[in-house]
Amino acid sequence: MANLNKVMLIGNITRDPEIRYTPKGTALTELTLAVNRRYTADNGEKREEATFIDVTLWGKTAEVAAEYLKKGRPLFVEGRLRMETWDDKTTGQKRSKLTVVGENIEFLNAREGGGGGGGASREYDEEPRSSRPQQQRPASRPATPPKAPVDPDLDVEGDDIPF
Repeated sequence: MANLNKVMLIGNITRDPEIRYTPKGTALTELTLAVNRRYTADNGEKREEATFIDVTLWGKTAEVAAEYLKKGRPLFVEGRLRMETWDDKTTGQKRSKLTVVGENIEFLNAREGGGGGGGASREYDEEPRSSRPQQQRPASRPATPPKAPVDPDLDVEGDDIPF
């Protein structure tokens, strides 16, 4: 039987990430994402609910997240689910919690309005912050779609290829 354990989330970070290290020196960062869901109830009332998801990052990903991410920033996380279990110290009961182990992250920057708040109506740029200059696009200029990269070995446009 086939198995699949894959999670993809986009949400806002609820607190500044803090880095820790295991005794062997591996970086570990834990953060919480707030993921919003907007819907219309049966009576026509518009509602919004937030789900708070604990995410654990390891290694270089944990170091990058702790250095560059702050509370309120939107973030894309790709990873897997993990069930954590422990004995409660005060009651002695078995406890468990479902968390996400983040394997890949992408910084999302709000293009309009600055800040890292998170309405679904915002437009996000999924390019990592460190790979482009920090500047805001003027609000009056419409967004232009990015041009496809041109292959220098081809002397025809993409639309002229016969297949």
